[in-house]
Amino acid sequence: MNKKLLGFGLALLLANPLFSQKVAIEKAFNNQSALEDFRYLASDELMGRDPVRPEIELAYNYIASELKKAGAKMIPGANGYFQNIPFRMSSPPSTGQIKLGKNTFEQGKDLLVLDGKSISGSYELVDVGFGLEEDFQGKDLKGKIAVSNVGAPDRLGPADLFALGREKTARAQESGAIALIERFNVPSVPWQLVSNFLNRPTLGVDQGESSELTYIWIKDMDNGVRSAMADQSISKADLMISGKTNKNIDGKNVVAWIEGTDPQLKNEYVLLSAHYDHVGVGRPDAEGDSIYNGARDNAVGTVAVMNAARFFAKNPPKRSILLALWTAEEKGLLGSAYFAENPLIPLNQVIFNLNIDNGGYNDTSVITVIGLGRTTGDDQISKAVSEFGLKAIPDPAPEQGLYDRSDNVNFARKGIPAPTFSLGFQAFDDEIQKYYHKPGDHVENFDLDYAIKYWKSYILAAQLIANDSSKPVWVAGDKYEKAGKDLYGN
Repeated sequence: MNKKLLGFGLALLLANPLFSQKVAIEKAFNNQSALEDFRYLASDELMGRDPVRPEIELAYNYIASELKKAGAKMIPGANGYFQNIPFRMSSPPSTGQIKLGKNTFEQGKDLLVLDGKSISGSYELVDVGFGLEEDFQGKDLKGKIAVSNVGAPDRLGPADLFALGREKTARAQESGAIALIERFNVPSVPWQLVSNFLNRPTLGVDQGESSELTYIWIKDMDNGVRSAMADQSISKADLMISGKTNKNIDGKNVVAWIEGTDPQLKNEYVLLSAHYDHVGVGRPDAEGDSIYNGARDNAVGTVAVMNAARFFAKNPPKRSILLALWTAEEKGLLGSAYFAENPLIPLNQVIFNLNIDNGGYNDTSVITVIGLGRTTGDDQISKAVSEFGLKAIPDPAPEQGLYDRSDNVNFARKGIPAPTFSLGFQAFDDEIQKYYHKPGDHVENFDLDYAIKYWKSYILAAQLIANDSSKPVWVAGDKYEKAGKDLYGN
C-alpha cells in the first residue's frame, strides 16, 4: 500500500509542469562543465578580462566556441558568433586650461577634456541650454564654442550624461561649432568621482568625424558660469587645450540564437544576457595580487547564459532565445548600448531581457532581482527561484541606482521589460565591498553550491517566460511604460 501511495505521489509531482521542467533542467545540467567554465573565465590567464587587453580575445573566443558546441545558431548579419564594435581608447592630456572671466579651470582639477583635438585661442561662447536638438535651433555657432549643461532635465544619471554627450557633440559639430563645453552641475554625482574616472584612458565607441570636436566638462556645481553667461558677464573663453590621444580597438559582443518551437511565438525573442568583461589589472592588494578576476562580476553571469544556451539548444521553448554576452560593461555599458542602437534582431521582436550582473552576495537563500516589481514577468521569476529553494527579492539598495548601472537599462530605455537577475544580497554592505572590484574576487571563495542553484534558477525563469502565452509588460506607471507601448504598438 505504501509503495502504491509513493508511486501515486511521484506521478502527481511529475504531472506538475513546473516540477517537470525543474527535473529536466536538473537532469540536463552538467555541474562539472559549468564549474570548469567558471574557473576558466575567472582565471589569472585571462588577466581580469579587460576589453583593452589582448587576453580578452581568449574570453570571447572561449564563449563563442562553447555556444557553437552547444548548438546555438549564428545570427544573420553577425560576424560568426560576434558583433564587432569599433572602439576608441582615448587618453587625456596632461595639461589643459580655460579662462572664463576671472576664473581659470585646470585639466584634472575642475576641467576634463573628454574628446577631440587640440585647440588654443580666444573664442565666443554660445549658450545652448541642455544641448537638446531644439536648443541648437536658430543659433549661430560657426567658429564658436557651444556651452550647455550636462545631461537633460529628466536624464541626469551617469550613463545618461555620457550618452547625451555623444549626441550633443554631433549636433555641435553639425552646427559648425569648434568645441562643446558642458557645465557639470549634478549634485547627485560627485565631481571627484567623475574626475577620478575620466582623467584617465577611457574607452568609447568610435564616432568617426564627430570625435574631432573638442569636448570638455568644467566643474560648475554652484552654477556660477551659467549665471555669468546669462547676464553676459562672460562671453568669451581663452583656451589652451591639448587634445586626447586615440587608439582604435576592436570590441566584440558574443551573440547567438536558438529557434523556438511555436509557429507564431518563435518570431518573438527572450534576450538572455550578461557582460563578460571585467576591470583587468590594477592596484595590488595586501597579498600582492593585482589581477581583478571578477568571479562575481561577472564570470558567474556569463556561465549562466552559456549554460542556458546548452539547455535550450536541446530543449527549445516556444519563443526563440537570443543570447548575448556583452563587452565593455565596465567601461560604460558600451557593448549593450551598441547592440541596442545596432540590433541584429528587430527590438520590437524582443519581448523580454533577463539580464545578469553582479557585485557579490551576502545571502545565499535569495536571488536579488533588480527591477522586481516593475514588470509582469515577476511571477515567473519568483516561481523559478522558489523551485530551487530560493526566494526572489527586490532591490534592497535603491540608493545605489543599480537598475540604471547595468546593461539592462539600455533595453529598458527602448521599451523592453528588462530586470537584472543578481546574486542574493540584502544590503550593499561590507561583505559586498570585500570583493566588489577587488583582486580577491576568486572562484575559490565562492559558494559553488549556491552558484549551481543560481544558474539553474536562471534557466527555469527564462523557460517559464519563453513558454508563457502572454508577453511580460511594464507595470502601469513605470517610467519605461510609455517606451514599451511605443516599441510594441500597444
